Amino acid sequence: MRLLVTGGMGFIGSNFIRHYLERHQEARIVNVDALKAGSNPESLRGIDEERYTFVEGDISDRLLMADLVEKADAVVNFAAETHVDRSISGPEPFLASNVAGTFSILEALRTRNPGARLVHISTDEVYGDVLSGSFRETDALRPSSPYSASKAASDVFVSAYARTYGLSAMITRCTNNYGPRQFPEKLIPKAIIRANTSLKVPIYGTGENVRDWIFVLDHCRAVEMVLEAGEAGEVYNVSSGEERTNLAVVRALLEILGKGEEAIEFVEDRPGHDLRYSLDSSKIRRELGWRPDWGFREGMEETVRWYVENESWWRPLIDDRVLHPTPWKLEW
Repeated sequence: MRLLVTGGMGFIGSNFIRHYLERHQEARIVNVDALKAGSNPESLRGIDEERYTFVEGDISDRLLMADLVEKADAVVNFAAETHVDRSISGPEPFLASNVAGTFSILEALRTRNPGARLVHISTDEVYGDVLSGSFRETDALRPSSPYSASKAASDVFVSAYARTYGLSAMITRCTNNYGPRQFPEKLIPKAIIRANTSLKVPIYGTGENVRDWIFVLDHCRAVEMVLEAGEAGEVYNVSSGEERTNLAVVRALLEILGKGEEAIEFVEDRPGHDLRYSLDSSKIRRELGWRPDWGFREGMEETVRWYVENESWWRPLIDDRVLHPTPWKLEW
């Protein structure tokens, strides 16, 4: 398998590359990444360089993507601007990366390698929020933020190219990932780092916003299964069933760190903050046999341990902006 991974220096992408190379000894992976916010070459230090190649580049570069796609058996597209807060203060990069970048990949497949498979990594946020029940793959897309709107637009392009041009393209929509190597701007690593450095842990509003939390390696296995056995043109929701409020998540990691609730600081809520995301993942469980291996407590303990033991990974990434209590107010 000659696999092209986009955005492989990011959180989920780097974990996927490590996971896939470990499980598939015959695999050869090319990772193209623009090394923007969220990317960290340290995340892939020490992997087998005989089976792995890194290319610095932007997925919006049509010539580059045509050349890379032509040599691949399959493409997994993780590359995206993913920071909701940044999309509120400056949405244009999200349009460029998430929409134009995906279009560049699709055009490369259509014109240079229409037989290759594509797994496009999306998000539960494209559905918007839901107060009760869970979204299925056939539900309408109602994105709330510039970030989720850009992801929804890219999803629609992938589906259209699968139908119009017969591309073997599939979409995965996953809930909130956590685990090792996540950029410190996100809730869980930010909370761990701030709490472990004697800073207050900020929580938006009342902390009652609900998310389904999935350990990153469970998501990586889901992507692997869709790549190998997913049906062209289909969408697969991926969720763990571990729904928690943001406040409950922070309380859990503080307990693991041996700290009390005095470390919590409630801050102004961000605009358009969805109250609850929830996905019905019965399709991927039924059709592909996927199940999560990690429970929330087990995954959280592993995550806290990793950040405590790997300060050399996250220390160069943090500054006052990354750890800011309300980053959506900043100019990025």
